[in-house]
Amino acid sequence: MTGPFLYVCARPQREAANAEWASFRDGLGLDGADLIHHDLVREPLPTDLDRFAGVVVGGSPFNVTDPAKTDAQLRLERDLEALASVALEGRTRAMFTCFGIGVVTRLLGGVVTLDHPEDTGPAEITLTADGRRDELFGILAPRFHALTAHKEGTAHVPPGATLLASNPACPVQAYRAGAALWATQFHPEPTVDAFVARMAVYRAAGYFDADAFDEVAAHVRTASVEQPALLLRTFAAHARAE
Repeated sequence: MTGPFLYVCARPQREAANAEWASFRDGLGLDGADLIHHDLVREPLPTDLDRFAGVVVGGSPFNVTDPAKTDAQLRLERDLEALASVALEGRTRAMFTCFGIGVVTRLLGGVVTLDHPEDTGPAEITLTADGRRDELFGILAPRFHALTAHKEGTAHVPPGATLLASNPACPVQAYRAGAALWATQFHPEPTVDAFVARMAVYRAAGYFDADAFDEVAAHVRTASVEQPALLLRTFAAHARAE
């Protein structure tokens, strides 16, 4: 499909949001003009989603399981559910990451829980048999490393979805729902340096011991995360080919 791609930002912190947009741009292999930046924290969801070849949803310090939510967060979650519904109808391709997988899981009738957090840093991910056959995930190595940092996770693959990737700490690392929606718990877009820069923004957010920043950052920089970037390139290529 011709047309631009859309990056949907769920981060209130502009510095982190702008850097995440740049990471998705590079991961997808797009020019800046081909990846529209939409700040969903401050602006409602666009109504013309059909014009985009594909949509990527970034992470957020928000959690689906947050006990008290502002009106802004509630509206953002409703808009993400609306976007997921458009992708489930096949009207655009979408990839939801990190916080986004929780929104999609709840929409599908699944359970989001605090029982499956992961530390900040690289995690080993294993493809399922369905993942090895998937049009996007099938190009990845059967086992690969990706960067994670989250406080909640999906308890079980939600109704109607197909589990694509897993690991012991967080059993639902990725799934596909319908023909055009993918969701990942891990972050497919950042390089290790971009991830460390993001860590600096969220140093006091409880993802890791703030006093251990240098140690955690050094560990992150040892990771090889080329495989998740291949996932984004393949997502863009398939969206363009339709």
